[in-house]
Amino acid sequence: MTDDILAEVRSASDMKKAIIGGMSLDTSALAVNVKIITDTPYVKSDYDAAFGVLRKYVPQEFSLSVEISKVTPDCAMVKHRIFSLMQEKFPALSAVMTESDVSVEQSPQGFNFKIATVRSPKEAQGAVEAIEKELKKHFCGEFYGKAVKADVDLSSIEVEEQVDEPEYVFLPRTFPVTNFLSIESVYAPERAVYMADFDYISESTFVCGVIVDKTERTCTRNSGEEKIYYIFTLSDGTGTIRLRYFTRKKSLEKVMALAVGESVVCECRSELYEGNLSYTAIKIDRGMQPENFVPEKRPAKPVPAKYNCIKPQPFTDYTQSDFFTDDTLPECLKNDIFVVFDLETTGLQSSPVGGGMDGIIEIGAFKIINGNIAEKFSTFVNPLRNGSLPKKITELTGITDEQVNSAPSYKEVLPDFVKFCDGATLVGHNVAAFDFRFVDYYSKSLGYEIERKLIDTLTFSQRTLHLANYKLNTVADHFGITFNHHRAEDDALATAKIFIELVKIKKSLPDLS
Repeated sequence: MTDDILAEVRSASDMKKAIIGGMSLDTSALAVNVKIITDTPYVKSDYDAAFGVLRKYVPQEFSLSVEISKVTPDCAMVKHRIFSLMQEKFPALSAVMTESDVSVEQSPQGFNFKIATVRSPKEAQGAVEAIEKELKKHFCGEFYGKAVKADVDLSSIEVEEQVDEPEYVFLPRTFPVTNFLSIESVYAPERAVYMADFDYISESTFVCGVIVDKTERTCTRNSGEEKIYYIFTLSDGTGTIRLRYFTRKKSLEKVMALAVGESVVCECRSELYEGNLSYTAIKIDRGMQPENFVPEKRPAKPVPAKYNCIKPQPFTDYTQSDFFTDDTLPECLKNDIFVVFDLETTGLQSSPVGGGMDGIIEIGAFKIINGNIAEKFSTFVNPLRNGSLPKKITELTGITDEQVNSAPSYKEVLPDFVKFCDGATLVGHNVAAFDFRFVDYYSKSLGYEIERKLIDTLTFSQRTLHLANYKLNTVADHFGITFNHHRAEDDALATAKIFIELVKIKKSLPDLS
């Protein structure tokens, strides 16, 4: 919406490179203020043209004031901004850079710049293109960049030796099974595995928990005979597992009698199916957790004391989805901290079993503090894989081998992301089934534990809105939010805006996943 308004302002006036520098709404005074920044002198006719365009979009009961300021960046200002962006977004490329490695020339249309890098210019070109986009958000005019080879004696650069930290292997946690009552088994199992830890292939593992859903289905055998089977969803307070169970004649009546809310113990088989773990109950009996069971906390490394690779950046958003409406925020949104995040990955394999876990190639995250989107965490990630990115991933996201190869590895990025998420409720679109699995797996491999407090805007949207489907772009369109789909930072920002709008509609937070 804001982009369309800005295009009209530029078309109606001589301020062809103007940008919107800020918008504010005072609901008590029924007043809207819009700030416009231009890099050229402006006259009253430009003001009148801009005012006329904006007035069309402001409800008649609101007054409108427009402020126009002329800001002309110089080469020094642009150069400093480029160097800062390199340090913020591309630490691996800027590790041995100084501000003198950036050169800027002014042109009639804007600015041309060069970035000298010790890496190959081809590797750095993705960073240059990203910086061009960022500059256009902050300054008027066009920006054209180029990466060039730095004339540096690499032997003179002292590189601190880095020692890889060992990967941590966590043994599954267990608890004793009590009040066993046989339905199919002869012997009572002694212990059951935490469902949160049952993320591996197994021929025989016991789980114990409460039935939260039970669905009866039928399948047809090759002989044409129909056989009843059930889908049980169980929860033990640490996680939830969906089990298939094929009935036996001798126990059919007892299994049919099991109801939602009752507790069972199941011997399970787990196997990989289409990249995810699938669970089947081999035997099912009655059994319970110990009385007043409190899950044992998984041992983990402490949250890093400081950011070492990727530092969050302050964020101010001037293009809210609907800035002319009442933006009063419910207290539930102000009383917690939320991190809304999205990932781009090398593929869709979200289970680590069989060595098939795909890698993270980009993280985009925004922190909501006191109801406002206040901080940004964004970086490409080197997944440390041999070979090139799959062609379909590059086509979908636009992310290239050069961008991820020059980025810090997940071993460098994830500790900083763990710190960024510390104490926050995590939010994402389809977050529980996809994105969280990746950060959880790779964080655990480094010894860190991210608390599983999740809000999924996919299910939140399904319970709140009535749409044809609930894909991210469909929900974003419903709220008038425009974004560059299939890029982590853009998807995360769109999701953050959607989350705020959903909370404003419901006046409450959904139950945590």
